[in-house]
Amino acid sequence: MTDIEKDNVKQEVLERSSKWIASFNEGDVDACIAAYKNDAVMNAKPFGTFTGIEEIDAFWRPFMATGPAELEYSNIELEVVDRDTVHLCADWKMNVGKGIITKERWVRQPEGWFLEQDDFELQEQF
Repeated sequence: MTDIEKDNVKQEVLERSSKWIASFNEGDVDACIAAYKNDAVMNAKPFGTFTGIEEIDAFWRPFMATGPAELEYSNIELEVVDRDTVHLCADWKMNVGKGIITKERWVRQPEGWFLEQDDFELQEQF
């Protein structure tokens, strides 16, 4: 891939990630869940590992009902694995805590970009 192609892929993933964050901040759990592949795996330390869309939904839906908001990513790093796979790492914070994202694995599908793997850690709860 050329540098321009890599930059374009990074921009696409950043835009998709920003939409996920906006949906989270709006409390739109359905839009957040829809961003995951059906067979995605989410490792949410210290809460556990959630495999498949139903388990991921069972984590996010009750959590989002408690009122978290103001999610922001910082120190974002993107690694283009290939034209259809990008890894995102970042720090995150919101009104109820902060932590790190060790890997969001975004994969391109015919319908757009989806999360295949989501590894994050809560480091401080407010």
